[in-house]
Amino acid sequence: MEQSTTKREILFLSDTQAPMWVERLVLRTHQNTKATQAIFTEILRIRPAVLYWLGDIVSLGYRNRKWRIIDQFLLQCTEVRTAVYAIMGNHDVMGRPRKGAKNFQQRFPEHIHTGYVKTTDEITVVMLNSNFSTLSVADLVTQQTWYEQTLTELDNDPAVKVVIVTCHHAPYSNSKLVGSSKLVQQRFVPPYVKSQKARLFITGHSHAFERYEFEGKTFLVIGGGGGLRQPLNTSPSRLPDLALTYKPMFHYLAVKREGDGLVLTSYCLKSDFSGFSVGYQFEIPAEVSA
Repeated sequence: MEQSTTKREILFLSDTQAPMWVERLVLRTHQNTKATQAIFTEILRIRPAVLYWLGDIVSLGYRNRKWRIIDQFLLQCTEVRTAVYAIMGNHDVMGRPRKGAKNFQQRFPEHIHTGYVKTTDEITVVMLNSNFSTLSVADLVTQQTWYEQTLTELDNDPAVKVVIVTCHHAPYSNSKLVGSSKLVQQRFVPPYVKSQKARLFITGHSHAFERYEFEGKTFLVIGGGGGLRQPLNTSPSRLPDLALTYKPMFHYLAVKREGDGLVLTSYCLKSDFSGFSVGYQFEIPAEVSA
């Protein structure tokens, strides 16, 4: 009985890239690679039905040796029958975008660089590419058209209860290093807000846990997979983060469906690396307030 309950959990993870030497010049390290390995071990222990990986899988996607730990983890996921779907972050295509994209596609063959969807337990996850500078004009048009049409189709599909939109770059973040993506705000947020079934927008890029509510919709940042911690804006000008007191170093997200709503739990790595604990939990109810 316990395993079937666990199988219903859908996990989300982002920003597992190992620290680069240039990043270490400005940011402190905190056993980051060890933390990522601890998250991998925990995911394999849980054996979820699916893991959604929201980019920055590795620090430099074009370098084959950067993928060794990832390849081992993906093989183990196959062994425990956990499906893994991913989207590319900026580090995955950094330096040599074509080589990085090729290495990424080899690991995630179902990935489509202009967006794709997967459904588990009547939750459909829309996975978008926010590396806009690496996309051609034709690709940008293809993705935008597909995205808007897909959300309309999902709203009209009785087999889908809830829709989650994902990309790598956060539309809203208080990170002092990466901040909010204006392009994601312009291109991806309006169709999400308009959609009836889209209830959650999850991203990474900012190495923090952040939660925002705008226009009756939820936005989460979950960049706690192992990247170096980024300083956050704490001034009065900061965005209204609803998780202001929850700022763990390393974390992943579990999502369960309750009717047409969602229950979300962020699990954080304990400071002594002895395991994970429930750090933050909230619900998105079936009814959205106007």
